[in-house]
Amino acid sequence: MNVEQASHLTRREVLQATTASLVLGGAASAADEPKQFNLWAFGDAHVGTDLKKNRESLADALRQSEANFTWNIALNVGDLSGGVHQSPDDAEGEAMLKQFAVLKKHKREAIYDIAGNHDRNAVGEPEASWFRKWVDPTGENTKTSRVDPKERPYPITGTWERYTIRVGNLLFLMMSDRNEPTQKIGRGKLGGNPGGVVTGETFAWWRDLVEANPKSIILSAHHYVLKNTTVASGEWEGMTKKPDGTWSGNYHGYFEQGTPIGASYLYWGDSKPDAQLFEKYLADHPAATALWFGGHTHTNPDDAYGKKSHIETKWGTHFLNVSALTAHHGRNSVPMSRLLTFTEGSDEVRVRCWMHTKQFAPQGWYARAERVLKLPRAFQMG
Repeated sequence: MNVEQASHLTRREVLQATTASLVLGGAASAADEPKQFNLWAFGDAHVGTDLKKNRESLADALRQSEANFTWNIALNVGDLSGGVHQSPDDAEGEAMLKQFAVLKKHKREAIYDIAGNHDRNAVGEPEASWFRKWVDPTGENTKTSRVDPKERPYPITGTWERYTIRVGNLLFLMMSDRNEPTQKIGRGKLGGNPGGVVTGETFAWWRDLVEANPKSIILSAHHYVLKNTTVASGEWEGMTKKPDGTWSGNYHGYFEQGTPIGASYLYWGDSKPDAQLFEKYLADHPAATALWFGGHTHTNPDDAYGKKSHIETKWGTHFLNVSALTAHHGRNSVPMSRLLTFTEGSDEVRVRCWMHTKQFAPQGWYARAERVLKLPRAFQMG
């Protein structure tokens, strides 16, 4: 469904609501209105990078969201850290917590996080050490992260690496990026080693949950989208080819030993390069999932490099690149996020794009990027 159809749908719904009110002889009560669930999705705050430019990328977005639109929970697809040539440190962790603390209408626990490539630990450090200490989705380190799992509006089941959330018949499958164990140079010289990573165990976990929940609306989240789905997610599309035939960075930094061919998508699966584990499964099981959330590639909302936009449908699944909040990490960054509205009894979800600065378009809703996406079944709050 295109933007014009989405606009007509909204007007038709307003007309239907008005007609119903007149038939009843008065305004419809709030109890008669269908329930809505609003999911705010964002990523790539790169807190440390923007702080160097005196900009609070995360805090600014949190303040704007609470002042301008309603959301029940938020999904953060990773890269809270801004470290480029080093692993994230405790100072950035403290700065991140200070920015989370600006929330007034929501608790910190209303935001559900996964790790991005810049949230990875250095090679030789305990796996996900910084992410588990400071971001801590499961609340295993409450003393440092200040995340209390008992305060989650919807409980988490799983570990930092992979966990689920259920909201009615919505089932979120949350997967963190991590170091690729076959590569001995990770954080540091490779600046985060831009190719996305998932373990074989996480893929098997995802597959088993998809197959065990055929009546649910499955929403997958990883820092990376899948190959050839959204903007610049194809081979070498994160890079620029120079006249002499060599490559340099564009959307992502160029590191010869960092699998630059796959810098824009989930490249490593079960330690196999260009594994395409999820792609092959979805090709064999079309419409097995409804939505895939990712980020990582920062650009303006109209960019369609590689003939792919920020929201595309493939294998019956809608893929959304919901980044980035940063204004200064990467040459193409435009701060924006997405709000998804699910309405009880409806098999459509409305997706809107919020611009957090004025550098590309006026701050506020960017109508050209609005979409209405079809779901495999109607949303039910349960």
